[in-house]
Amino acid sequence: MHRVTGAEVDRASRESEELASQFEEEKPGRTLAGPVSVLVTGTALAVALFALWQTFRPLPQGSKYYLIVFLAGVLPLVFLAFPAGFRLPLALRKHFSSRSEGESPAPTRTRPTIPDWIFATVALVVCLYPVSPLRIGSSGGGYDAFLNRQGLLTPIDVVMGAALMVLLLEACRRATGWVLPAVCALFLAYGYYGGLLPQSWAVAHAGLDFDQLIDAFYNSDSGFYGTPLDVAASYIVLFTIYGAVLDLSGAGRFFVELSAAAFRRSRTAAGRTAVASGFLLGTVSGSGAATTVSIGAVTWPILRRAGYPAERAGGMLAAAGVGAILSPPTLGAAAFIIAEYLNVSYLRVLGWATVPTVLYYLGILLSVEIDARRHGTRPVVLDVTSPWRLLGRFGYHFLSLFVIIGCLAVGLSATRSVVLATLLAVLLSFLDRAHRLTPRRLAEALSAGVRGVLAVVAVCAAAGIITAVTTKTGLGPQAAALLIKGAQAMSDDPTLVLLLTAVFAGVALTLLGLAVPVTASFVIGWVIIGPALLNLGVTAPAAAMFVFYFAVLSEVSPPTALAAVAAAALTGGRLVPTMWQTLRYALPAYLAPIAFVVTPNGLGLLAIGGPGRIAFATAASALSVAVLAVAAGGWLPGVGPAGTPERLLGALAGLTLLWLEPVPVLVGCALAAATVAGCLIRRGFTTGTGGPRAGRPADPREDYT
Repeated sequence: MHRVTGAEVDRASRESEELASQFEEEKPGRTLAGPVSVLVTGTALAVALFALWQTFRPLPQGSKYYLIVFLAGVLPLVFLAFPAGFRLPLALRKHFSSRSEGESPAPTRTRPTIPDWIFATVALVVCLYPVSPLRIGSSGGGYDAFLNRQGLLTPIDVVMGAALMVLLLEACRRATGWVLPAVCALFLAYGYYGGLLPQSWAVAHAGLDFDQLIDAFYNSDSGFYGTPLDVAASYIVLFTIYGAVLDLSGAGRFFVELSAAAFRRSRTAAGRTAVASGFLLGTVSGSGAATTVSIGAVTWPILRRAGYPAERAGGMLAAAGVGAILSPPTLGAAAFIIAEYLNVSYLRVLGWATVPTVLYYLGILLSVEIDARRHGTRPVVLDVTSPWRLLGRFGYHFLSLFVIIGCLAVGLSATRSVVLATLLAVLLSFLDRAHRLTPRRLAEALSAGVRGVLAVVAVCAAAGIITAVTTKTGLGPQAAALLIKGAQAMSDDPTLVLLLTAVFAGVALTLLGLAVPVTASFVIGWVIIGPALLNLGVTAPAAAMFVFYFAVLSEVSPPTALAAVAAAALTGGRLVPTMWQTLRYALPAYLAPIAFVVTPNGLGLLAIGGPGRIAFATAASALSVAVLAVAAGGWLPGVGPAGTPERLLGALAGLTLLWLEPVPVLVGCALAAATVAGCLIRRGFTTGTGGPRAGRPADPREDYT
């Protein structure tokens, strides 16, 4: 009997924080202490209060003024919270690491270095320069004067803009690695040297000089202070604060305990608990790798006790964790950018994401059921309290989630909705003496919320380089035309051209997401690949959600698969098998976006259209997910094993069902029925011959790959 206690959950949560920070691209990487910690915490608290104030009392100078001040408060913190990561030469490392015998090792340095302080100071100066009233010759003079110089920047303006560009690239390097700064540098080089390309090339342009580029980055609405940063400063920071408040109020512990209590009598309790925990934590996390580690720290011991191999458990945890970015009401950061790009309410984006999220978790749960039967996992009794008792005592944690949806439904903005939900979560925290948010703990939550968004702000601001260059050079339509021409070279049929374009786009987005964070991947994909889909008649919601899903799936796509790497580190499993197991669990998420792009009825998966279209698309897709789970897992629940012929037939049935038109769906249903019939025949054969699978689960020691 395995007992899930509150102390166990709290301890596992604390132990998972350090591991999560190694894989989560949106978490600070340095633990601060002493006066520096006080300074960073105080500054982050001030930024949080400033963002909350802006929600109800916007600055009269406009949103761009707010973004300038917000970035001035956040960017210096990046250089204090993230270490530079440079290593000394080997000889110097040996020199400094040498010590006499018995000497204790030097403590790990957690304080910012002198260069960090210099970077932070320069960042503060260059960020505040556009709003500074000081005059330096023809430069400076305040915000209005800076805007009036758009297109006619002075040399000092150019120097300040170039310095900010370098600082943002360095901030991204510290927070996410070298790849995103390298991508930004490529776009910068394209903007500057594109005029030297042969003009017969589709991607050639007239060329931009350095002053024009800096003007586009520093003093336009498509650069550093464009839509991505606006979303980060107006939406993401507030939802991150809300998540921090909810977590400190004990919601995370409650969600895990509730998941365990709900399935404590089930044969597949261990797997179901992991999946349910991922979904519930994902509603307030919006972060894949962190959710993977958070649920794994508690549920991995249970999974291990049930007999799950480390690789299979890691794949399940990673797939459930990545579902956090797909789960309403707090989707990943890119979802807020969708709302801004398409000029729709965030509630509508949540509606678009609902059915695909249900299909995603349906696929994982079916795989859990299949694995439990095929590989003979042992039942584990979870000795926890009644779920009804838990709901009666701590169910109030759900109220703030309902408030977000309710406020959005009555027409309030997403920002005001989440602030009201945050206030409610603070008040409700006093119902639990152990987790009540006293003024000190509330300040800690607000500060943690801002620190959790530092990397996102750096990425969103740096993404202005990509969007500005694309806008100035017309790269988006040109790249879209090349993508469509590649598909047209293989077929003249319009439907097949659309399908090939979607497949090419999915592959390109997956490869892009292997190297850059989800938010940057979406921004790049939208400005480059989005126009190709739109030009082929795909609706804007379908195109945006297509790009969003494939950007998110980079966290489970080999060979990087950030969430799978985190899960493997937690379980101790082999990395590559863990990645492939994750891919198997997450398979429906790869196929659903193709479905709602290539067929008109596919819009039903986005809850667009009448009830008939939505019901038809949902039912057909759910059946597709089910037969694909059987094909991937090799087992039909309630019947028995599926051999190679049945698995191939099931895979064909699943793919056919995703072509959401009446005739293909009927054919898919027939193929699915044939798959079931094949499994029934095989069951009768193995039972009659006394085969190794005659009515009993497989040996758990068999190869699971």
